[in-house]
Amino acid sequence: MSEKLRVPLARPAPDWERFLKAVTTDYEPPRPAVVEYLVDVTVMRPILEGMGRRWVEPAADRETQAAYWDNYIAFWHHMGYDYVRLEISMPFQRPEREGGIRGRSFQETGRGPIASWDDFADYPWPEPEKADLFCLEYVGSHMPDGMGLITCHAGGPLEHLSMLMGYETLCLSLYDDRKLVAAVAERIGKLMLGYYRRLLELPSLIVLWQGDDMGFRTGTLIAPDDLRQYILPWHKEFARLAHEAHLPYFLHSCGNVSDVMEDLIEDVGIDAKHSFEDAILPAAEFKRRYGRRIGTLGGVDMDVLARQDAPTIRRYVRKLIDDCAPGGRFAVGSGNSIPDYISPENYLTMIDEALR
Repeated sequence: MSEKLRVPLARPAPDWERFLKAVTTDYEPPRPAVVEYLVDVTVMRPILEGMGRRWVEPAADRETQAAYWDNYIAFWHHMGYDYVRLEISMPFQRPEREGGIRGRSFQETGRGPIASWDDFADYPWPEPEKADLFCLEYVGSHMPDGMGLITCHAGGPLEHLSMLMGYETLCLSLYDDRKLVAAVAERIGKLMLGYYRRLLELPSLIVLWQGDDMGFRTGTLIAPDDLRQYILPWHKEFARLAHEAHLPYFLHSCGNVSDVMEDLIEDVGIDAKHSFEDAILPAAEFKRRYGRRIGTLGGVDMDVLARQDAPTIRRYVRKLIDDCAPGGRFAVGSGNSIPDYISPENYLTMIDEALR
């Protein structure tokens, strides 16, 4: 790691209350809060080992799992975050296609396990009350002073609807059998509600931050009116649960969701939005349009973070802060996440500049 990089921090000073104030009000902290959605273990591991920590692969036994989550907590702590974000899903069974690079698999987009009413009846639906929350419970109860837990159900209503039906089958069924779409969406939503009621019992919980990719480069993945009918009502229910528990509700959604942005703000009631791509809507422009009403999270374009050199990344991060920090309701971080194709050096450069 470059000697010019000042992270990892030797003496972090997390303050989750300051983080929420910076993201949900017009408060402008001395430096902007830092935020991240997900960080791949291939990026975490060399950084943790550079800190002198021994990497532990997760295993079935609780002792090894605890050691893995201790490292996970230490990473978020020493990177300057005020929270640990961790999400897990109920065990929805779905097919995947093997292939790609670095051991990745692809979602089956043709026909999923539920393409008919018989499939719907036979599908082994998970039970929220049986979901294993050990990792969330462990992380929430082993948080350093000043840090909070941010979580959600891994995968949102639209993502699971398209995975279970297959995206192509879903699109066809929106014309051929809308009752089946409605039934699958309702079952997913009700199960997720049950899961969320369990999540609200977790220790140190400060935010529910749901991910649900609803768009692509030029529009939404299904028609805006279909989102309003089948998907957004469930996000509204999740937001209601969060707000009743006096917690914010954040949304991560990739793609162009401008057609339903007003719905997300005014009807669903999201408190902050994450996932920005400069080719769709730069974070600075989003902040100009909506920054008086909801928070802007992240914003460092993934293409810049993946392919540019350190000086270019620093200039980009500095300009993003200059454009978005005034008026509060902002935290700086990647425009999407830190996957395995982002180098640890580029990630650390972004964090280092943000912490300046």
